Amino acid sequence: MSVVNKEILATHSQPSIWNNKNFLILLFSGTIIAVGSKVYELALPLFLYELTQSSVTMSTMRGIEFLPNLLFALIIGVIVDRVNKKRWSLWMTALQALILAILYSLIELGIQPIFLFYLSGFLLMTCSYGYFNARFSMVKQVLPNELLTPANASFSFVTTFVGIMGPALTGMILMMSDIHQGFIFTSAAFLISFVSMMFLDHHEEIDRKDTNLWEDLKEGWRELRKNRPLWFMTILVIFINSTTGMVDAVVIFFAKDDLQLSNSEVGLVLSCAGLGGLVGSGLVTRLRKNWSIGYLLGWSIPFTSLAFLLMFLSNNLYVLGFALFLEGVFLTIFSVCIWTFRQETTPVHLMGRISGITGSMFKLGMPFAIFSAGWVADWLEPSWLFLAASIFNILIFAFFVKSPLWHYK
Repeated sequence: MSVVNKEILATHSQPSIWNNKNFLILLFSGTIIAVGSKVYELALPLFLYELTQSSVTMSTMRGIEFLPNLLFALIIGVIVDRVNKKRWSLWMTALQALILAILYSLIELGIQPIFLFYLSGFLLMTCSYGYFNARFSMVKQVLPNELLTPANASFSFVTTFVGIMGPALTGMILMMSDIHQGFIFTSAAFLISFVSMMFLDHHEEIDRKDTNLWEDLKEGWRELRKNRPLWFMTILVIFINSTTGMVDAVVIFFAKDDLQLSNSEVGLVLSCAGLGGLVGSGLVTRLRKNWSIGYLLGWSIPFTSLAFLLMFLSNNLYVLGFALFLEGVFLTIFSVCIWTFRQETTPVHLMGRISGITGSMFKLGMPFAIFSAGWVADWLEPSWLFLAASIFNILIFAFFVKSPLWHYK
């Protein structure tokens, strides 16, 4: 047999991820869940605005959605390690579909107590964290080792793409005559994912041995504190996410109350943020060829500040849309650089723990920033929050240029 024929035979004998049924099911179900989740994450606070005309209620809803990650992230991780991942994922998905269907039905019946929406948002996000934690473990169990890298690359692409296009997808849903139709849409999406995951070939033997989770967590924490650039980056992201969360919590209220935009116009300006994210994801690879990660991280901060300043100056749909577009561009560049930086500076055997610890810390200030934003917007014009966020980002940039991150290649 010739060398060429041998190479062709070897190529065809290698397993392909696109011929793996388990991978395709997980990718399909995960994509549907990601899209559906983006819909209800914005549909819930917007529906609450129409119901109460209160920025405090909207921001409280957004803040509650972050609590499960802060309160239950470690507990969920322990539980997932002790249960069948497929059954756990099915339960998490089915519960989300049920919660949204009940919420839709109660709204149709005219039963709309505020606490019901708070409880629903809290439960939905708790189940969401439970599902994604289990899927991360299940991928390794249902795929051979040689397919793990392309599988994770595919999941990363889907997550990034849906995150970028989430506001645009939600904007399309918000153009419906009744906002709460988005809930039944998402419920149906979760049911489709539930049915698809039932076809997974997943056989798991549960290890009942006690494991010292606390020691593992301490090892990850020590590594994080030892890595000074990574530690500084984590603190930086806490503040950046807080200013962004504060702005995002009131931008819909500002658009509806100050600019008097219709639902379709709100959907349009939110789509601008999605478009900006798509542009940012396309630019960051090219920029990375000529700029270091440190410079890209650093300069994305003042440009995000500029976007917030334009929001403060917005007096019509077009200026607000352009400001959201800029925010989408530079926050996406910032986020992609953060992911790359964390991967490059973390030992392989500590990736999971470092990702979990830093991921939880990234959101540490967001509930408090979002809660306070609602109260401030109720007392003052919400546009002043945009100005405060702009100034705060400039101060963060001043500290950043003196940090070890600024010169990181």
